[in-house]
Amino acid sequence: MQKPLVGISSCLLGENVRYDGGHKLDHYLHDTLGRYVEFVPVCPEVECGMGIPREAMRLVLAEGNIRLMTRKTQIDMTDRMKTWIDERLKALAGLPLCGFIFKARSPSSGLRNIKVYTEKGVRNDGVGMFAQGVLEHFPQLPVEDEGRLHDDWLRENFIERIFVMHRWHQLIDGGRSLKNLMDFHAGHKYLLMAHDPKTLKELGSLLAQGKGRPMNELYDTYMGSLSPALQKIATVKKNTNVLLHIMGHFKKDLSADEKSELKEIIERYYDGLVPLMVPITLINHYVRKFRPEYVMNQIYLNPHPLELMLRNHA
Repeated sequence: MQKPLVGISSCLLGENVRYDGGHKLDHYLHDTLGRYVEFVPVCPEVECGMGIPREAMRLVLAEGNIRLMTRKTQIDMTDRMKTWIDERLKALAGLPLCGFIFKARSPSSGLRNIKVYTEKGVRNDGVGMFAQGVLEHFPQLPVEDEGRLHDDWLRENFIERIFVMHRWHQLIDGGRSLKNLMDFHAGHKYLLMAHDPKTLKELGSLLAQGKGRPMNELYDTYMGSLSPALQKIATVKKNTNVLLHIMGHFKKDLSADEKSELKEIIERYYDGLVPLMVPITLINHYVRKFRPEYVMNQIYLNPHPLELMLRNHA
């Protein structure tokens, strides 16, 4: 099966494309995540025609507009960059992109808190020019910068969303129909419950009223709600609620001792004594043993490759 396509700042893969001729290799992204996704490297400054090495860039507020300028010589590179961005976004639109990882603090690729130089001083509320283009062109695409991915919870959330987007592209490739979308929704029920129970109910109502609606409109509305819902962190409390819901599917199968053991392990997870992977592993054991069809199809139990160990943090 094809791996998810993920855009990434080239320097994070060890390519010597930075202004000083160096790189910013991120070993987790290159060595670990790179085994399960296919990266699409992008370096805005090099690809728009700037050399290696080159003068460092910065964002400058001039006459009410954000400009991309060289630091020392103050040459305005904005128009060159914007022309390249328009063409690059058109090319990326032809790919089933599942996410994008940007280089933090870069004036061209940084996603948040980029320095903007003004006559009154320096602000820290800028967005890199290429990153801004990606955000506007692909509003539902999972995006993050590499710095924040060192946080266990943010990393798990982002990579989970990459694989949801991958399954979404596969859904689209299979043909847009109400049945296909309802099957997708059913499989992601508990995953969505762990992030945003309110949106889960809203999307259920949307699909219940979906008959006769234009499929493109229905799909766009669905993803327009799903994407921001999944950005919300799946907290311990919400995960515990999901685990107890899933446990309910085994009430006729488990012995009294097995029920007691599973409930105890879920409580240990809630109390922070074991990571999420512990109750998930036991539940997956019961899924293989009793094979309840509805639970077997739940993405929540296997949302991403086990080898990434994203649920091993407490």
